[in-house]
Amino acid sequence: MQLIIAGKAHPEDQAGQALIHKWIHFIRQADARPHVIFLSDYDMLLTEHMVRGVDVWVNTPRRPWEACGTSGMKVLVNGGLNLSELDGWRAEVYTPEVGWALGDGQEHGDDPAWDAVEAEELYRLLEQEVIPEFYSRDANGIPTAWVERMRQSMSRLTPRFSADRTVREYTEQHYLPAASSYLEREKNKGALGRRIVDWQHHLQQNWTQLRFGDVTVETHDEQHVFTVQLWLNNIDPAAVRVELYADGVKGDAPVRPEMKRDHQQGSTTDSVTYRAVVSATRPAVDYTPRVIPYFEGVAVPPESSHTLWQR
Repeated sequence: MQLIIAGKAHPEDQAGQALIHKWIHFIRQADARPHVIFLSDYDMLLTEHMVRGVDVWVNTPRRPWEACGTSGMKVLVNGGLNLSELDGWRAEVYTPEVGWALGDGQEHGDDPAWDAVEAEELYRLLEQEVIPEFYSRDANGIPTAWVERMRQSMSRLTPRFSADRTVREYTEQHYLPAASSYLEREKNKGALGRRIVDWQHHLQQNWTQLRFGDVTVETHDEQHVFTVQLWLNNIDPAAVRVELYADGVKGDAPVRPEMKRDHQQGSTTDSVTYRAVVSATRPAVDYTPRVIPYFEGVAVPPESSHTLWQR
């Protein structure tokens, strides 16, 4: 086994510099010298050489400090496998068929006891799974299990974590719609654009006057019926959307059913009653009424970031 370590610490990062000193001290030991090397001044050029030469990319940050994990993504197209903490991109995609993972997907801070548990698991994975699989060859000298894992990693993950997909999705989902929106807003000497600016000014001037009144929840026939009173004061009801909000479950998108104005209660533009019915498969406390800006064709929150939550 050959271990290649690369890294660089900011001049003000005393802890990072101390860690690198510990690496160097370890590597200089006689029994480690033949197997470990440290590559200094880590940068993109050095990474370019590393990602096409390594068999396993090991990444062991403390969760949640892995912002994304793009270095592990770059290994994919070169056939490299990942052994990484369940954080960043690895937490999204890991299955046993595509590599190896550390951790339980939870945050444990800087608990030294948990660090020791993960260190022991790292050594176990390397010694009992990764290295034996790499050197287990068939009659033709091919590590068949390893090659199959490479194929699974490349076929499943490379299409998802590639610049081609990123640029294509940004173009289709954001750039082209934004261009179309601009063309619509500049028609007729910018008539629509002016209405949007007026709407934004209207909300900016009056948003602080919004407030929730009474909120009630009734549960029957396996449904929750939410009723909320909203004091709009000077805000046009058509300028906002009232909805229930609940976090997604197991990584799903949030649930955001719209609440409808109750026109049967004689509501005024000052005090308006809104209702929504949702399934009782989730507890009512999972849902929180909120008010957000609304104008057809306008992106919220990018173009108007106001949000009023019922407290």
